[in-house]
Amino acid sequence: MDLDAILLQVLNGLDKGSAYALIALGLTLIFGTLGVVNFAHGALFMVGAFCAVSLERLLTISQISIDESKTDFLGNPLEVETPYIEMWFGEAIGQGIIDWSVPLAILLTIPVMLIIGIAMERGLIKHFYKRPHADQILVTFGLAIVIGEIIKASFGATENPVAAPAALARVTDVGALVGADTINVTYPSWRLIYMAFAAVVIGAIFAFLQFTTFGMVVRAGMADRETVGLLGIDIDRRFTIMFAIAAVVAGLAGVMYVPIKPPSYELGMQFLVISFVVVVVGGMGSLPGAVAAGFLLGLLEAFASTEWAKDIIPGIDQIIIYVVAIIILLTRPRGLMGRKGVMEE
Repeated sequence: MDLDAILLQVLNGLDKGSAYALIALGLTLIFGTLGVVNFAHGALFMVGAFCAVSLERLLTISQISIDESKTDFLGNPLEVETPYIEMWFGEAIGQGIIDWSVPLAILLTIPVMLIIGIAMERGLIKHFYKRPHADQILVTFGLAIVIGEIIKASFGATENPVAAPAALARVTDVGALVGADTINVTYPSWRLIYMAFAAVVIGAIFAFLQFTTFGMVVRAGMADRETVGLLGIDIDRRFTIMFAIAAVVAGLAGVMYVPIKPPSYELGMQFLVISFVVVVVGGMGSLPGAVAAGFLLGLLEAFASTEWAKDIIPGIDQIIIYVVAIIILLTRPRGLMGRKGVMEE
């Protein structure tokens, strides 16, 4: 493989790793604060994706009118659909709003996912804090199936494509972007934006936990919940907020992923297993471990999907993540950055 081919696979790995890291980060926030194994987290990723689909459909609701200037082959005037958004703001602005529906869906997704996260934690998850992890897995997996069926009934069983803004639905010259004339690689612009978006969200979460009073209390509660509670701090309320924030992170990851993979009701389940493998490899409860494992497994999956890798070991691209997980768990059961004693009993 030459340098350009290696760089291309690195970009593919960072692209996949960005989605894995964002989902695993939310999962780890929930496990680290509440001690809950949330098998419905992939469904939250899917709900975020369908927030983008819903906004796009809402913006394209149209009024049907007769256009006398347009006729069919029999000379009859044609019916024309004009989105209400164009009628209200003009054709140019209206089309621009529709075109940028995916980024605009972030504004819808944040409050929606906050509400869903709080409702899930207060209405269901809190009743399973002291129950075995097997019970948590069963109830959250059942919740994920219910959410998937609701999405299927509402949006159908097929994929629901939503395009990226036209200005970003192109390719970027990576060599020109980094100022290296020797690099001859082009890459889809939206995927590069997704990587940058993931980096901003991950950085914001770590900064929030590290440099704010709220975040410091949460980190203290993750280390010793009982002692923090004895200090008179309502740690349960703060953990509920962290559950909602984890839901927002999953939702935002889903919104921005829509132009890359058109969502369907199966999207949550497709990311569910991989996201848990990422969390376990990184270390249960370790936020840096979840992010590092997400990008590591994304890179491994990208290089395993190359022709030379599949020529050496046929089908390696389908099993590489699980092989790595098995090796790490056999040699280091707590994961790459997990706390000592976690998953080692």
